[in-house]
Amino acid sequence: MKQYNFDEIIDRRGTGCVKHDMMDRIWGTNDLLPMWVADMDFRSPDFVMDALRRRCDHEVLGYSFGTKEYFDVMLSWLQRHYAITAQSSQLHYIPGIVAGIAFALQAFTAVGDKVLILTPVYPPFVHLPQGSGRSLVCSPLKIENGRFAIDFDDLREKAKGCKMMILANPHNPGGTVWSADELRQIAHICAENGVLIIDDEIHADLTLPGYSHTAFPTVSSEAENNCIMFYSPSKTFNIAGLSSSVCYIPNDEIRKRYFGYLDTYEVANGNVFAYVGAEAAFANGEEWLRQLLDYLAANVRFTADFIHNEMPLLKAVMPEASYLAWLDFTAYGHSHEETKRRLCETARVALNDGTDFGGTNYKNCFRLNLGCPRATLHDALKRIKKAME
Repeated sequence: MKQYNFDEIIDRRGTGCVKHDMMDRIWGTNDLLPMWVADMDFRSPDFVMDALRRRCDHEVLGYSFGTKEYFDVMLSWLQRHYAITAQSSQLHYIPGIVAGIAFALQAFTAVGDKVLILTPVYPPFVHLPQGSGRSLVCSPLKIENGRFAIDFDDLREKAKGCKMMILANPHNPGGTVWSADELRQIAHICAENGVLIIDDEIHADLTLPGYSHTAFPTVSSEAENNCIMFYSPSKTFNIAGLSSSVCYIPNDEIRKRYFGYLDTYEVANGNVFAYVGAEAAFANGEEWLRQLLDYLAANVRFTADFIHNEMPLLKAVMPEASYLAWLDFTAYGHSHEETKRRLCETARVALNDGTDFGGTNYKNCFRLNLGCPRATLHDALKRIKKAME
């Protein structure tokens, strides 16, 4: 059995890498330790890279489509991992989940319609509705026993009059794995109020050992018949640059309307590497993923121990899935701007600003990416500790 080396330090600078090479647009410098953009600093799997190289050897990169083999390996993966029994006709390629959500907003809502989210949440869930003229409705999450929890009384009230809910399952940030019961309650509330659920499961495969992910469409008939599920190998296998994603829609009416939008406007045609990379990942990725999850779980434990022992004032929501932790520096007593200054100018670390995650309650909160070699993670944590002291 091949052992993958997740401790390897790879210099990504100068490759058009968002995490490094776009840093100066936000912080005015490129010399921070980048712990922000949600991709991993690990080498993309050898079986994916080999498949891409073999395809390049053909030397004709013409128009491409998803072959039967592409859909077969994806359907097999969904069945084995999430008990989703689907047909290829229920799947459609999407050039990235953010794009897929934007298309759904156009296909199912109009300017002024209300869109519901659970905050804090991945910033595009905030920016896409706002930028397209929709009215954003935020239901703030609570923190209970160190994890995010849904305030169902608030959600039930906020759902009234909404046309769509955008759900991160598992959640981002904080990596909370929603239970089947929590998902059923969401499905029931939305069905009662005529709210279409956009279900982003991009971090499903990154559910850490000891936790179990539940695919939203499987929890009830209300969920199955009122959702668009988005899914991708991009986070799982660190191939986000291939823009390879898919949507699964069990309900005939919703599927006809959404696929009709995609095909009418020709906005979801794939590129050759998106198909080849995804097929190779799903066909060969089980062992690589197992080793990756063990490494990420160890990074989570390392971070939790460091915070407990070295920074007891720092409050954190540690991921149950993914590699994204939510840090709250409030107890240090600084203003949000002062905390930002210390992280940037003193620690020289780039973290995502919590105020970008929706709502108004996330000052002094930041998102930390743990998907990196442990030496990099340790360096970042030591810098943050020193800056806050």
